[in-house]
Amino acid sequence: MKTALITGTTSGFGREIALRLAKLGYQVIITGRRKELLESLEKEIKEKYSVPVLSLCFDVRNNQQCKENLESLPSEFQNIDLLVNNAGLAAGASPFNESNLDDFERMIDTNVKGLLYISKLIIPGMIKNQSGHIVNISSIAGIEVYPGGHVYCATKHAVNALTKGMRIDLVKHGIRVSSISPGMAETEFSLVRYHGDAEKAKNVYKGLEPLHAEDIADALEFIVTRPPHVMINDIQINPTQQANTYISHRK
Repeated sequence: MKTALITGTTSGFGREIALRLAKLGYQVIITGRRKELLESLEKEIKEKYSVPVLSLCFDVRNNQQCKENLESLPSEFQNIDLLVNNAGLAAGASPFNESNLDDFERMIDTNVKGLLYISKLIIPGMIKNQSGHIVNISSIAGIEVYPGGHVYCATKHAVNALTKGMRIDLVKHGIRVSSISPGMAETEFSLVRYHGDAEKAKNVYKGLEPLHAEDIADALEFIVTRPPHVMINDIQINPTQQANTYISHRK
């Protein structure tokens, strides 16, 4: 049985990806900061798919917590075949000159440093096995910038650069490195971005049908079920009504 580690599984893409991988027969390591939601997901996976699940409650922004949790994995979970770096967020949408430095640091620490911390801990095992697959959840914000996006876009540009760099450095070890770059998607993303303002979050998707978490899980499933000689570098997904990061058609 293959083992997958997915970060940021308490909501949105991560939660749906964990469920999908369990359905595909993976035993899963799920991580996140909200213990009750992790425990609820663990219970759901076990009841639906009867696969082993390990839930780890920690913050990917804290390198020491990452080390403590991942360096003490039970033996049956140590051989990780698939890493999904999903944990990420946007904080704030004001023009750069009006933005909050705390928001900048929160995005950089989660979207970039968290991905680095987790990857550095998992990759040595993949190199030892001369196999493995890493899927980084990026964004179309890593492809083009939009008003108010500045630092969030910068972090996702970094994710795209890291994905390409990892792919170059790890190809000789038989490790595949992919990414998924979604457009507008209705998860907790906008609620977090607007610091809990539900009305602002709701208006982001007004007049159009955004992507759903299941759409990203579909893309992930396609990536990880390709034969060994095939690597999907990146899948970019937009809602039909969204042309790019800042042009959409709202009814």
